[in-house]
Amino acid sequence: MSSKKAPVLPAFSHAPTPYAGLSYEKTLALRKQYLNPALFLYYNKPLMIVEGKMQYVYDETGRRYLDAFGGIVTVGVGHCHPHVNKAAIDQINKISHTTTIYLNSAICEYAEKLTSKLPGNLKCVYFVNSGSEANDLAILMARIHTGNYDLVALRNCYHGGVASVMGLTAHSTWKFNVPHSFGVHHAIAPYPYRGPWGHNDPDAGKKYAADVKDLIINATPGKIAGFFAESIQGVGGVVVFPDGYLKEAYRVVREHGGVCIADEVQAGFGRTGRHYWGFESQGVVPDIVTMAKSIGNGAPLAAVVTTPEIAKSLTQRIHFNTYGGNPVSCAIGKAVLEVIDDENLMERSRVLGDRFLAGLQKLHQKYSVIGEVRGAGLLVALEFVTDRATKEPNKAACTQVFERARELGALIGKGGLHGNIIRITPPMCVTEADIDFLLEVLEIAISEIG
Repeated sequence: MSSKKAPVLPAFSHAPTPYAGLSYEKTLALRKQYLNPALFLYYNKPLMIVEGKMQYVYDETGRRYLDAFGGIVTVGVGHCHPHVNKAAIDQINKISHTTTIYLNSAICEYAEKLTSKLPGNLKCVYFVNSGSEANDLAILMARIHTGNYDLVALRNCYHGGVASVMGLTAHSTWKFNVPHSFGVHHAIAPYPYRGPWGHNDPDAGKKYAADVKDLIINATPGKIAGFFAESIQGVGGVVVFPDGYLKEAYRVVREHGGVCIADEVQAGFGRTGRHYWGFESQGVVPDIVTMAKSIGNGAPLAAVVTTPEIAKSLTQRIHFNTYGGNPVSCAIGKAVLEVIDDENLMERSRVLGDRFLAGLQKLHQKYSVIGEVRGAGLLVALEFVTDRATKEPNKAACTQVFERARELGALIGKGGLHGNIIRITPPMCVTEADIDFLLEVLEIAISEIG
């Protein structure tokens, strides 16, 4: 253990309600008895969370933690944000379910506000319930609009868990041995740290994009339905693409009949600090954008936004989603957009993200177990290695830091195919004091690696 004094969480005025529910032991026993064992738990001693307020969560004993993972990149504006809560309560007191076969103003007002945040002719929305569902629908739209079947995605990507997007996903750890991936081809991941072209190559973006063209020419009929790419790879370890990659890849894809789909499930809604959407950092405008997670601050909400022309393709047959555009979810989604604007959270992500990355770079210089620090805004990762020359993944070090951070009061995430990457994505309402606390926690945890 480090000889350094354990850091203290910044002062916070919220007093959690004394917990009076099921005991920890009873809750764990019921979970083991009734929930599918595929639903894994974090930590050697699973954490029980019973309350949340802004950037913090509380366990059943009343202990407070900094939620530096944001409920897996989902709580963007803060747990139980008063403006978001009020919007949900006001709507649920009116009506909680209508479906899209009837007129209701909540879905229309929200669609208008959401599309106002997007560039170009991305003005037509189809609301769904999760990122997996959004990407599944985007596949359908791409195929029926273009008349082509094949899709190109990237290695190291993650697009969801239903069968169709399991095929897009390129991590063996998330892919079951069942039929999927028909017509899906995976290009080289534009991963400067581990790929053939690194950060020092000014043409890395174009070189990685050339593989997209090579793949289309060699592995498809020469025409494709679409190209899927997260704007920053999330589950894969917050991989930021080299400049120019998406611009060149999009050009190639459109040249071969495909549409370009940006998966903004993790990079969207101002989290990257300098842009509202991750794809904007690459200077491109997609044909279809999928979004989820921070869109609803934890509510089951997702969306596919596209052009009216592409959207019209879906009218060829009946297509319907019972819960898509639920008025409560839409009221929440609209309130989230208002909070991002009113509290200037994108700018906060930029300022605090820069502060955090600068602090992490100092740790990188000090501890050789950190292979790379990367990210944008409040979407950040540390990749752990056993040796910087070989870049061999160091899962043990990552796990040790992950567990120790929890002991010290910070909840962080993991990622990467080899489980050697720490992901940090706190609610955008964090403060300078929270960032400094988190840096102290990480330094202690990393310094203890044997």
